[in-house]
Amino acid sequence: MATAVSHPLFARIYPRINAFAEAHGSIEHRQELLAGTHGRVVEIGAGTGANFAHYPSEVEQVVAVEPEPRLRTLAEQAAAKAAVPVEVRAGRAEELPLKDDSFDVAVFSPVLCTIADVPGALAESKRILKPGGELRFYEHVRSERPSFFRLQRLLNPLWGLLGGGRHLTRDTERALQQAGFAVKDVRRFDFLINGRPRLPLHHRNRPPVH
Repeated sequence: MATAVSHPLFARIYPRINAFAEAHGSIEHRQELLAGTHGRVVEIGAGTGANFAHYPSEVEQVVAVEPEPRLRTLAEQAAAKAAVPVEVRAGRAEELPLKDDSFDVAVFSPVLCTIADVPGALAESKRILKPGGELRFYEHVRSERPSFFRLQRLLNPLWGLLGGGRHLTRDTERALQQAGFAVKDVRRFDFLINGRPRLPLHHRNRPPVH
């Protein structure tokens, strides 16, 4: 399987999207996601490396896997400024270039909404996690409100075209359970900008591996 995925338009606009999101609350979401991480961490789909500044000192090393070359270059720049050691590698979630049972924590943020083979990616993350390790995620997911979900379905094709293959309507929690993860903690919320919800919904989870 190729290690590169090219989304040149999305890769150019995503830093601006991320900066806007960080100005409206996503920094706090990332800090919540990463609080309590420790040991060796693999970040799958690291993007620009926006999480790197928020890993706590208990983290010994972050191995960040990113297939998009433009985003990977930005991630390497962010890694050089991180307070914890970060190694950025090329690779895809469906075929991680990493050893079995070698990480304490796996992080997806936000990338499961873009992956074509979600079961394959989750199987890979389970393979590389140590027994008792945990997976955390911060993702776009389908709404539990019928009217909002209908709007998500309507916008999904355009969102995928402009957003590097992103999906608004995935049931990530169910996918985790089907992959053999036990869902321990999950929080769903609207991403609010100036008090108004913006598509899509996000949620965070910390399921331990069986």
